[in-house]
Amino acid sequence: MTATTQVPLLSLSAQGEKLFPSLTDAQIERIAAHGRVRRVEENEILVEAGASNVPMFVVKSGTIEIIRVADLGETLLALYHAGQFTGEINTLSGRRALVRIRGGEPGEVIEVNRENLLGLVSSDGELSEILMRAFILRRLEMNAQGYGDVVVIGSTHCSGTLRVREFLTRNGHPYASLDLDRDEGVQDLLDHFHVGEGDVPVVIWRGEIVLRNPSNREIASCLGFNDSIDESKLRHCVIVGAGPSGLAAAVYAASEGLDVLVVEANAPGGQAGSSSRIENYLGFPMGITGQELAGRAYSQTQKFGADLLIAKNATKLSCARTPYAVEIDDETKIATRTVIIATGAEYRKLALPNMSRFEGAGIYYGATFMEAQLCKDEEVIVVGGGNSAGQAAVFLAQTSKHVHVLIRSEGLRETMSRYLISRIEGSKSITLHTHTELTAMEGDYHLKRVRWKNGKQGEEKSLPIRHVFVMAGAAPSTKWLAGCVALDAKGFIKTGPDLSPDDLSAAKWPLARRPHLLETSLPGVFAVGDVRANNVKRCASAVGEGAIAVSFVHQVLHE
Repeated sequence: MTATTQVPLLSLSAQGEKLFPSLTDAQIERIAAHGRVRRVEENEILVEAGASNVPMFVVKSGTIEIIRVADLGETLLALYHAGQFTGEINTLSGRRALVRIRGGEPGEVIEVNRENLLGLVSSDGELSEILMRAFILRRLEMNAQGYGDVVVIGSTHCSGTLRVREFLTRNGHPYASLDLDRDEGVQDLLDHFHVGEGDVPVVIWRGEIVLRNPSNREIASCLGFNDSIDESKLRHCVIVGAGPSGLAAAVYAASEGLDVLVVEANAPGGQAGSSSRIENYLGFPMGITGQELAGRAYSQTQKFGADLLIAKNATKLSCARTPYAVEIDDETKIATRTVIIATGAEYRKLALPNMSRFEGAGIYYGATFMEAQLCKDEEVIVVGGGNSAGQAAVFLAQTSKHVHVLIRSEGLRETMSRYLISRIEGSKSITLHTHTELTAMEGDYHLKRVRWKNGKQGEEKSLPIRHVFVMAGAAPSTKWLAGCVALDAKGFIKTGPDLSPDDLSAAKWPLARRPHLLETSLPGVFAVGDVRANNVKRCASAVGEGAIAVSFVHQVLHE
């Protein structure tokens, strides 16, 4: 069956007019100044699925088809008429096309390449709003419907499956998922690709490439996440870490004309990206999930032309001379005049035997919709007394049988926001256990039972609980800096007024001025967010620090 005989699937969306807006003649004329007019014939392939740096096409006459290509045939996802335009968020980022773009009825189009498109959305406010809204909504619809180029095959009992699905979800890449424990016929598919049980999880790209239990880096490489990025350029600023502070710095730096590269080991959002709901963030009275906030921030970085390296680890800062160089785990060195360190902090692992064995298979460090589905109608444990733990407990209580919150202290007053404490106290589905900590975990391939002890009463309990969310304490991600900047006793980066004369003397500070507010003991290197000593552990504060750091970057660049 050919694609042109089918009803366009995306046109069935309730947000059809926002997904497929029609431009006015004046708007089309402004776009034409950034592109070129070309003829398109029937069935002419304009873009093949998998191509990088895909242009946007505005239809002047005729039609353009958006085709999803699969082994079983083609599916018509969208049909663009005169006045409408192609594209989604990958058009801005330069990542590979998820679909085939093909001529329908013969006609003319305006072709706008990626570089000119980025200039257009930066300079024309009206068109930027129209294009960005459509690009984002189209990607959200593709995510919701699984209209991607990836199939993930795995088991809910496999930690690797959860890791792969989270990586794709947090990077906004649409995919279809097949569960070995529930979906019939999956074994036939595995047999077709000669995949054994030890290869799970399996990622299949476009029905052509099969990745067996791949690392996040292998997935990013296969999907071309970083194909459009030139790692050899000298940058104005390299930002290490794409949490709220790093993304904020990227947005402000790129919007102000700086050449910016962000290096992220996993996915945009950082620790906040795994938050079930942030309700005390300014401007969102109904709250916003960490994933939504990260997704919007990432779209902004693309809008202003910042580059984002995904699944790449910064392993060393070459700080002996300028320009500095950030070394990546594949031994690439990225030269830069300034650096913003936004690597954040990671929740500390509990000092228990078998802890690492159950990570992703009963032990989790984030509470999103994905984890909530794994423990639906079961009892769960949340370890920690901070806001992240409170948000997780309230969120999980909506679907879990019961939530046990374990803290070692007397109460939550000193560590958690009042609105979260009130919800925990008012919920019949949440029990707070003070002076309590986990003492043992049991199970085979998945956590099956836990023991906890009340230190004040000396009472110990053993319960058949299979899901534990650990959100207690935080260790800074600073080992890769290897002595380049001054750290405090806990390993957090000292900045600005926290740097003592002895710190600066030991670092051989070369300038007559003292370090700027967020500047480290190394000139032109800044630290923001949770990785910084004495930071305020709030998402809004991290965003503010990212923005402030950029103002100092400008001053350093002009020195």
